[in-house]
Amino acid sequence: MRRSTRARRSSGSARSKRLLAVVGTLAVFGGIVAVTQISSAEDRRATTTRPASAACVEPSPGATAPSGRGTSRTWQDGRWVRNHWGDGQQSVAECEQTRGGGADNGGSAVACPDVAGRLPRVPDRARAEVDRNLNLLQTQIAEADRRLAAEGRRGEEFVSTSILEPLAGKRRATLERITVAIDRVGPRPQGLARLAECQVAPTGDNGGGGNNGGGNNNGGPGAGLGVIANDCDDSRLQPHDGFQNGNRCVSTAFGEVGAAANNPSLLITEFPDRVNANQPFTLRVSTRNLVRDRFLAAGQGGYYVESSLLNEQGLVRGHFHTACRMLDSLRQPPEPQEVPAFFVATEDSRGGAEPDDVVIQIPGLPGSGTAQCAVWAGDGSHRVPMMERANQTPAFDVVRIEVG
Repeated sequence: MRRSTRARRSSGSARSKRLLAVVGTLAVFGGIVAVTQISSAEDRRATTTRPASAACVEPSPGATAPSGRGTSRTWQDGRWVRNHWGDGQQSVAECEQTRGGGADNGGSAVACPDVAGRLPRVPDRARAEVDRNLNLLQTQIAEADRRLAAEGRRGEEFVSTSILEPLAGKRRATLERITVAIDRVGPRPQGLARLAECQVAPTGDNGGGGNNGGGNNNGGPGAGLGVIANDCDDSRLQPHDGFQNGNRCVSTAFGEVGAAANNPSLLITEFPDRVNANQPFTLRVSTRNLVRDRFLAAGQGGYYVESSLLNEQGLVRGHFHTACRMLDSLRQPPEPQEVPAFFVATEDSRGGAEPDDVVIQIPGLPGSGTAQCAVWAGDGSHRVPMMERANQTPAFDVVRIEVG
């Protein structure tokens, strides 16, 4: 028997489903909470310090922590994790303290180039040894980080000769073991020795980056943040061709971003708590500030090829997607490459500044278990629309539905 329940904020069951679903899905959309892991397997950035000329400006609304400390460090699973409130924005007082050299070395961390991301496919016979050495790289960084916190006040020369140089030596030996382990049974990884050198990064510094080409440090956007790349000139990947293929580099400009009050948002306003397997049901979706009049078919080469566009009122032109997938586990994220059980893109030449509703017809879901049904906005070429501020929530919503 078909049963629909309006997802009211006051409804305890619907609220629980929405909260659990949103928490489980935030990682898919990335960037809602900025967490930078200081480890050889996760941090791809060789950092630079903030230039003395950088201006201290008022952060975006809601961007600074209530405690007044915008960055915290915690030791988790053998590595330091940096947590930036409001995506790393600082209050004026924090910024001025950093510029004036008032921040202590407890606000610094050792940052090293990524290793795992530079490896070729690791053969199964080498996986265990490679993983052991990747973990060892993390342990080496953690040890250097603890010593930096304890003795970093002794000056830059001490940090360089007594902490960073010994760390680089240990990393070279570990990187060589990784190289040999893979070389025995597969293609020899190239250039790992260049990843041995590490630097000290202020935990309040948003940026970082070696000179990998394409970085904009000459007075343009992102100057002083050590931007690694902002075009595909030095990418080792082939150009993106408008079709849905990975291992490509997209050179299309991001395009137009609207004012915060004009940024898109949406909400699933009606959904069933439970359905039978293969039973049709509906989702009701309300969108705001999304003009649903632009859809470049990805199957015809329209994927990531058009910049984002605004209409005359400054609203995003695009469409929205709806997808439902069956979850194998409620404790581990799903495999990202799996095709959902249901997917549709909605372009109906409607939508605008005022909320309006669209009913999505879902013909049924197979099997039994928990389904995750998500809705998210797309610009004309299928990117999630950009937001004016880093601490805004993108246009998406997600619910869970019991099937069977």
